[in-house]
Amino acid sequence: MANTSQARKRARQAVKRRMANAGQRSMMRTYLKKTVKALDAGDRAQAEAAFRAAAPILDRMARKRLIHKNKAARHKSRLQARLRAL
Repeated sequence: MANTSQARKRARQAVKRRMANAGQRSMMRTYLKKTVKALDAGDRAQAEAAFRAAAPILDRMARKRLIHKNKAARHKSRLQARLRAL
């Protein structure tokens, strides 16, 4: 356990941030899953709509450094390639 008041505060802040980040990460994964599900179903219109919703979410998570910018780019690239292949 933290010994100083500063360390105790940092521990409290870490808990809050971890909870917030977990929520953001979960939301991002949900958007990705919706896109993949539409792609798997072969529904082009729904897949395009889901991708248009997911792409800015990925960018925002990369900007907040929740994920690496290359990971966001990789996800978008792979989803876009699957969308074009439909």
